[in-house]
Amino acid sequence: MAKLEFDQLLEAGAHFGHLKRKWNPAMAPYIFMERNGIHIIDLYKTIAKAEEAAAALKQIAKSGKKILFVATKKQAKPVIEEKAQSVNMPYVIERWPGGMLTNFPTIRKAVKKMSNIDKMIKDGTFDTLSKREKLQVTRQRAKLEKNLGSIQDLTRLPSAIFVVDVMKEQIAVKEAEKLGIPVFAIVDTNSDPSNIDFVIPANDDASKAIDLIMDYICSEIKEGLEERKVEKADAAAAEEQDDDAPQRRERKSKAAKRERVKKEDTEAMKAAVVSKYAKDAEVDE
Repeated sequence: MAKLEFDQLLEAGAHFGHLKRKWNPAMAPYIFMERNGIHIIDLYKTIAKAEEAAAALKQIAKSGKKILFVATKKQAKPVIEEKAQSVNMPYVIERWPGGMLTNFPTIRKAVKKMSNIDKMIKDGTFDTLSKREKLQVTRQRAKLEKNLGSIQDLTRLPSAIFVVDVMKEQIAVKEAEKLGIPVFAIVDTNSDPSNIDFVIPANDDASKAIDLIMDYICSEIKEGLEERKVEKADAAAAEEQDDDAPQRRERKSKAAKRERVKKEDTEAMKAAVVSKYAKDAEVDE
C-alpha cells in the first residue's frame, strides 16, 4: 500500500469517535465536528499522523530493532496477529502479563521454561515421565504458548510498542512510559493522548479501520526491513572487496616489478649494444 486514502478510511468507519459525553478534551485537536452526539475524527489528521508514525517505525525496523504490537480487544486481535507475523515482529493479543516490560527477566525465564519443555520432548526425556507428569507438562506448555508464544523471539526489550486502544492497554503504556520506550497507538476520542509519543487518531473499535491502518504501518515496516537487507548485502560485498584488496595490491606490485625488471634489462641491452659499437669503431680506427 502506497499511502492511506481518505475515502478508504471513511468507508472503514475510521472517522467515528465516541459519544460526546465520553470524550477526553485532550483529543480536541483531532476532532473535526460533532454529529448526533458523536464526535467525528478529522481523517486528514489521521493520515498525517499515520504517515509520521510509519516513517518512525520504518527507521526502527531498518536499524534491526524490535517493535512489540499490543491489542487484546477482540476486534483487533486477529488483525494484529496477522500483521505482526507478516513483518516477523513480537505481539501480545492475550492478557497483558503484568511486568512484562518492567520485569522482563522474569518473563524471559518463563519463555525459557517453554524452550526447556520443547527440548525434553525432542531428546526423549518427556517419554520417561509418568502419565500424570506428562499431562502436567503438556498443560503448562500450552498455557505458556498461549500467553508468551508470540514473544518467544523477543530476547531483549523492544525499541517501541504499538498499541490499539490505549485505555484497555493502559498497563502496557505505563510500563513503556516508565522505561522510556516510545509508544505508537491508535487513539480514540475517549482516550488521553498526552502520554503517547505517536498518536494516530481513529476509531479503535472498527476492525476494518484497524486493518487498514495496520496494513499501511506494516507495509512501511516491511520496506524498512527490505532496505536493511539491501544495506547488509552491500556492506558484505564491500567487505569482500576489502578482503581482496591486499591480494590485488600484491598482484599489482608483482606486475610493476616485472615491468621494472623488463625495462632495466632493455636498458642494459641497449647500453651493451652501444658499448660494443663504440669498441668496434675504435678497432677500425
